[in-house]
Amino acid sequence: MHSHPRIAIVGAGPGGLTLARILHLSGIRATVFEREHSPLARPQGGTLDLHEDSGLLAVQRAGLDAEFKRVARYDDQGSRLLDKTGRVLFEEPDASAGNRPEIDRTALRDMLLASLPTDCVQWGCTLRDARLQEGGRWNLLFTDGEAGPFDLVVGADGAWSRVRPLLSPYKPQYSGLTFVEFGIDDVDRSHPALSTLVGRGKLDVEGDGKMLIAQRNGNAHIRGYAIFRVPPDWAEKRFDFASPAAVRSALIAEFAGYADTLTDLFRASNDLFVPRPIYALPVGHCWTPRRGLTLLGDAAHVMSPFGGEGVNAAMRDAVELAAALTEPGDWAAAVTAYEAAMFERVAEAAEGSAEGAAVQMSHVGLELSMEHLQRHRASHAA
Repeated sequence: MHSHPRIAIVGAGPGGLTLARILHLSGIRATVFEREHSPLARPQGGTLDLHEDSGLLAVQRAGLDAEFKRVARYDDQGSRLLDKTGRVLFEEPDASAGNRPEIDRTALRDMLLASLPTDCVQWGCTLRDARLQEGGRWNLLFTDGEAGPFDLVVGADGAWSRVRPLLSPYKPQYSGLTFVEFGIDDVDRSHPALSTLVGRGKLDVEGDGKMLIAQRNGNAHIRGYAIFRVPPDWAEKRFDFASPAAVRSALIAEFAGYADTLTDLFRASNDLFVPRPIYALPVGHCWTPRRGLTLLGDAAHVMSPFGGEGVNAAMRDAVELAAALTEPGDWAAAVTAYEAAMFERVAEAAEGSAEGAAVQMSHVGLELSMEHLQRHRASHAA
């Protein structure tokens, strides 16, 4: 009989939960350890567009097509590009015609959690260390306990992974970009002009060395980002995040060259502003295989959000790693093969994301954004 390794997954994000779900369908139990104390501990972030060969493939392999279609937003795939005066430079004619349906991060996570046994995810487990035991197995040390031994520990714990240092000395590097996130509630009823401005999908505005992005989320919510090319600590020094009113006024001042119809996004925002410096691992990041340890998602290849590849790459990682672990034979050799294929597979996406971050807010930024959107439209028409 083929024996499966005892598996620990560190991190209950989309990648880790997708891996646990696909393994569960194959009769392989994995335990997921998550530092948050419950699924409701914090907001999970904005909307995601899942791609056919990665995120949507993972949903299919996880047997969750029907559940996904109930919560995904196929009508919110539009794109609009404006200059700072509010002039429309590009607009997707049919926001429901694409092949990248949107889903809120919280809805995706809830869907995956509901598909797992209730005891699969262990909450409130902050990893401090992983220690190699005799026989090549690993014990996990948490702030308030210990678990193990495990044959395989999968680091699915994001950009600042606590598992990654056991495999790689590399740390994410600052991209040069900082986002200030904000939100608008009940936009359709309370701010109909802004609802029309953003449209059914995503709005990009660029000019004066800055960028403004607004995305339609579920439940009539708009999530926005004011983007600056600045030092990593600039936002904390520039804005008083203890005073939402002060941040709102400062953002309006920063975008003083933009039309009032655009800065109205700040005026309508709620009181939650969050600075998000953008970090990425080097393109081509890899490591020497080490028995009993591997990574997926941002822990392995965190990249800038330009291109929307992060969660899709993580879910595709989960598909490939699950396939490796369910095949009969030497599971450790299969993990090594998964890693080699993953290094090659994500290189193009990581390079594209790095290039996207490098050219944003440049003197040719608008032209490059237009070119990207036109290519995207052509790919849908093909």
